This record gives sequence, structure tokens and C-alpha cells, in this order.
Amino acid sequence: MNRLKLLLSICAVVFLFSQISVAQNQVERVLLNKVERITNDEFRFDTETSKGARVYSVKKPSSKMLKAIDDGLTQLFTIARKHKYSKRLNYSDYTIFIAKADRTKDSTKQYSPDIAVSAAQYAGSIYDQGGYIYAAGMVVAFNPCAFIIAEHTKDFQRVSNVVSYEGEHIVLYHNDRQLYNKTADHSKGGGHPILQ
Repeated sequence: MNRLKLLLSICAVVFLFSQISVAQNQVERVLLNKVERITNDEFRFDTETSKGARVYSVKKPSSKMLKAIDDGLTQLFTIARKHKYSKRLNYSDYTIFIAKADRTKDSTKQYSPDIAVSAAQYAGSIYDQGGYIYAAGMVVAFNPCAFIIAEHTKDFQRVSNVVSYEGEHIVLYHNDRQLYNKTADHSKGGGHPILQ
């Protein structure tokens, strides 16, 4: 009888873990579909940084790119802890999508890999490029924590900054909703860094 109870307990645990895995895969698939609609890219590569952030990318990311992502999250978490924030400060909380850069130089001809996204609230502003804007990054979900950045081949400090900046929105959303509401929409002014 004890063997039967043990067997049933093991089966229940296995079933529970399989259901959790199925649910996580469904969430990842929905998120992936959303990002592919935004960027018109196909994210064929799936990896993790050495510290555990999930990365989906169009091309296999370089070790420098993955390190820059970890460095940006480390910078973000350090600053967030100074502000006494405690939620969403684990590398494994984050999913970063590395999209194909829609441009690699800004209007001043400086290296600036960015993605083109719908102008939305920026329509008619100086940022509007004809129905779209160029963005260094874009938050796509708060739970799970996910954002898009553009692929870089150099200037990996910029990658770290963009990761930290996009992460600011997520950290604020989970820790300080009032400040998040004030800073979520850059079309009304303000920029990064939000937290110093």
C-alpha cells in the first residue's frame, strides 16, 4: 500500500511539472508570435546568458552580446536595489529578443542599431518617420519580463545601456507603479536613465 501511495505521489509530481512546462511553452509561443509581428523577424536561436537571462535572436548572438546583456541587467539590479526595489531582480526573470537592426546609423551618422516600430503615440512628432519610429529597444511584456533590442556588432556598452534602460520600465512597473506611470511614455518627455 505504501508503494502505491509513493507511486501515485511521484505520478502527481511528474504530471504537475509537465503541466507547468506546457503552460510556460504556451506563454513563450504567444510572446514569440507577438515579437515576430512587431519586428517582422524570425527568431531562430534560443539561448541563455551565463547569468540565466533567456535570449531569442535572429542570428546566433556573440559572446560579447550575451555578456553585454548580463552587464546591463547587473547595472539595472544594482541601481534598483539602491532604490530599495526587490521585485524582478533576477536574470532568469528576463527574456530579451535580439531583432535585426532596421538601421545601423542615426541621423548624425553615428553607429546606432535600432528597430523600426509603429509610431503609435509618437505619430506626428519629430520622431515620426512616416508611421514608424526608430527605437533602441521596446518592452513587450511585464509578466514574463520581456523586451526587444537590435542586433549589434560593436559598441557593446550601448547594448548594456539599452538593456538597463528597457529593464528600468519593467522594474518600475513591478516596484513603483507611480513612477512607472510617469515615465513609461517617452512621447510626453523624459528619457533614460530614469533611475540613477
